[in-house]
Amino acid sequence: MGKIAFVFPGQASQYSGMGKQLYDNYTIAASLFKKADNVLPFSISELCFLGSEEELKLTEKTQPAILTVSVAVYKVLESLGIEPDCVAGHSLGEYSAIVAAGGMKFSDAVQVVHKRGKFMQEAVNVGVGSMAALLGGSLEDIKKLCEEVRGSHVLTTANINCPGQVVISGHKEAVDMAIANAPKIGVKKAVILPVSAPFHCDLMRPAQEKLKIELNKINIRDLKIPLIANYDAEFTTSSEDVREKLIKQVSSPVLWQDSVEKLISNGVDTFVEVGPKKVLSGMIKKISREVKIYHVETPEEIEKFQEIYKSLRRK
Repeated sequence: MGKIAFVFPGQASQYSGMGKQLYDNYTIAASLFKKADNVLPFSISELCFLGSEEELKLTEKTQPAILTVSVAVYKVLESLGIEPDCVAGHSLGEYSAIVAAGGMKFSDAVQVVHKRGKFMQEAVNVGVGSMAALLGGSLEDIKKLCEEVRGSHVLTTANINCPGQVVISGHKEAVDMAIANAPKIGVKKAVILPVSAPFHCDLMRPAQEKLKIELNKINIRDLKIPLIANYDAEFTTSSEDVREKLIKQVSSPVLWQDSVEKLISNGVDTFVEVGPKKVLSGMIKKISREVKIYHVETPEEIEKFQEIYKSLRRK
């Protein structure tokens, strides 16, 4: 019998109205939103259900919003007896994965990702940094391109998502220079990402130091379910390892393709994206055509997956 991995989305999966159906249909989800409302300096419920796209793009609000919706979906699945064999999350999504694996209390996680977003935003003045997705071209060529054009600036691969999709991050001038030269190495398209800071590069070091202080205040427990970490695409269940990798993750590349390939090589043949939108599902499809991929967010999708899960576990 193949294994099931639950994967949790990161930034760029947010949209206005997310989580409302969960809130209306499941008491366990509603209580989670209320918990977040009580521990944060603003209302997550209001932000998710009624917030403007602009407001939802603010990193310090995006991060707790996506985490709340993702964990709410997970809690509903868990209450129905649906559990994964392992978990992973893309950048911010790693916190949702850790909550699902029993490593962190939701109330701690939602507060720390709010601060994480704030620290990442504050690390670089608006307009100084940038991120771009390069579509097409090989990873090695993109790494070489970054080395060639960066000069005295910071420029690096930030998200290695799937074949033909690598995100670069750093100083705006260096990112623009890389985009201008990208067609020479076979990149078909470059898309500037609508983010408010250059994540997963050395410009995030100040945020990393501040986050370290916050994470050291939190009780992180050993995980009940193995996690594949973004930082090194390796399995872990150790609380100290989890803490260390969450700290390093802030200024290091997200090794998403490596993580998915590692899961597959360890027997995972079913991926379930838990949370808003289907960003990760699209990436996984490009990494492997052999695996089954499901997206679960709405009551309808939860109900449908409940039946699928029974048949998967019967095999």
